[in-house]
Amino acid sequence: MVAIVKYNAGNIRSVKNVLDRIGVESVITDDPNSLRSAEKVIFPGVGEAGTAMSYLKERGLDEVIKSLKQPFLGICLGMQLMCTHSEEKDTECLGIFKEHVKKFPPMGIVPHMGWNDFAEAKGSLFEGIQKTDNVYFVHSYYAEIGEDTVGTTDYLVPFTSALQKDNFYGVQFHPEKSADVGAKLIKNFLKL
Repeated sequence: MVAIVKYNAGNIRSVKNVLDRIGVESVITDDPNSLRSAEKVIFPGVGEAGTAMSYLKERGLDEVIKSLKQPFLGICLGMQLMCTHSEEKDTECLGIFKEHVKKFPPMGIVPHMGWNDFAEAKGSLFEGIQKTDNVYFVHSYYAEIGEDTVGTTDYLVPFTSALQKDNFYGVQFHPEKSADVGAKLIKNFLKL
């Protein structure tokens, strides 16, 4: 069973639909016991960092998430919330990854919306995925490149498009909206 973290952020239904299409049983939940007992956990998100972190803290989910031992995948805002701090509403995040989240500089079109490939992509999450493969992004904030970075992309500045530390994985792009490449990444995650 895959648990999809419910935390007042959008895009949860899209992730559930992808899992349904590939025949994986899943549940959308903010119940700590359901999260602890799941085989895998997916932390999706479209929304605003401050509001999302408030929801997690009010329900004690911030501490639950940090304590999980099974494979855990954060997507877009979910990945950003796994970092240390976000410039969006000056938000202290979960601190799973040491990277900081910054707003894109005002020197181009923001949000970054559309298809991009990778400058770098490594690790088990990217098995069978090439640097030249395109994935779909929608974001105004990005994680800096740091010690947990396993994927990078260039848009206005080089930024982290994937993170990994222990059982925690994060991607800035939306695999649930990234066609065959995204489905491959989700299947790789489910094999972990």
